[in-house]
Amino acid sequence: MIPTIPTPRALNVIWTGYVALFFVYLTVPLIVVAVFAFNDSQFPSLPWEGFTLDWFFGSERPRIGVFHERQILGAIGTSALVGACVSILSVAVGTSNAFLFNRYKFRGRGLLYVLMLLPLVVPGIVLGISILVFSSTAANGLWDMAQIDAQFLRPGLTLVILGQFSFITTIATLVISARLQKFDPSLEEAALNLGANRLTAVRTITIPFLMPAIVGAGVVAFLMSFENFNTTLMLVGSDAPLTIAMFDRLKEGSTPLLNAVSLLLMIGSSLLALVMIAFQRRA
Repeated sequence: MIPTIPTPRALNVIWTGYVALFFVYLTVPLIVVAVFAFNDSQFPSLPWEGFTLDWFFGSERPRIGVFHERQILGAIGTSALVGACVSILSVAVGTSNAFLFNRYKFRGRGLLYVLMLLPLVVPGIVLGISILVFSSTAANGLWDMAQIDAQFLRPGLTLVILGQFSFITTIATLVISARLQKFDPSLEEAALNLGANRLTAVRTITIPFLMPAIVGAGVVAFLMSFENFNTTLMLVGSDAPLTIAMFDRLKEGSTPLLNAVSLLLMIGSSLLALVMIAFQRRA
C-alpha cells in the first residue's frame, strides 16, 4: 500500500489485520518456546505444572539446567568458535569481493559474480554433501599418492568452518557491496591529491565509511553460522556445534532444557541485533 494514495477504510482495516496476524504468526511460537522453558514438568507441554528455574540452574538429574549441562555448554562454545572464525573469514573475503566487483572491470566478471551467488540457491544439505565428497576424495588422493594424512579435509571443525564460509561469505559480500556502491570515489581522489597513497586512502576514508556494513555483515555471518544445521550436519566430526547437539538430544526426547537453550539463543540474537543497530545509527 502507498500511504500518499487514499484508500478505502475497509482496505486499511484488512491490511492492518493482515500485518497483525503475520506478526502473531511469527511471535507466538517463540513465546510458547520461552514460556515452557519455565514449566515445572519433565516435558515442554500442557498442562502447566508451575514456575521453575531448574531448567536453567538445576544441578541434579533429571532436572539439570543449561548452566550445569557440560555437553550443551561445550556445544555453545564450539558454535561460538566456529561462528567467530566464519565471521572473520567472511568479512575479510566479502570486503575484498566488494572492491573487486565494484571497482574493477575484467573478462569473466559476470560469470564470477554468478558463481559467487550460486551457493545461495544450492540447498544446504546438497552443499554439505558436495563439500564432504570433494574433501574426502582429496584427502584419500593425498594419502594414496604421498602418504599424507590431511586431517583438515576430514569431517571436523575445520571442514565445518570451510563449509559454512562457502555460502556465508556471499551474504557478507552483498551487504558490504551495497554500502560501497553509495561511496563517493572523489573522496579517495581528494586524499590522493593531498599526498596519500592508494592503501592509505582506502584505510583512512573508505574502510571507515564501510564500517557499519562490515560490522553488520560480521553479526549476520556469526548468527547464520551459529544456527546453521543442514550443511554442518554433513561435515561435523566429534566436536558437535549447538544445533547438532540439540538435534541429538531431541532424538532422545524433548525436555524443557531445549526450551531454555532456545530462549537464551533468542536473547543473545536480539542483543547482537540491537548492538548492530546502535552501531549503525552512531555511524
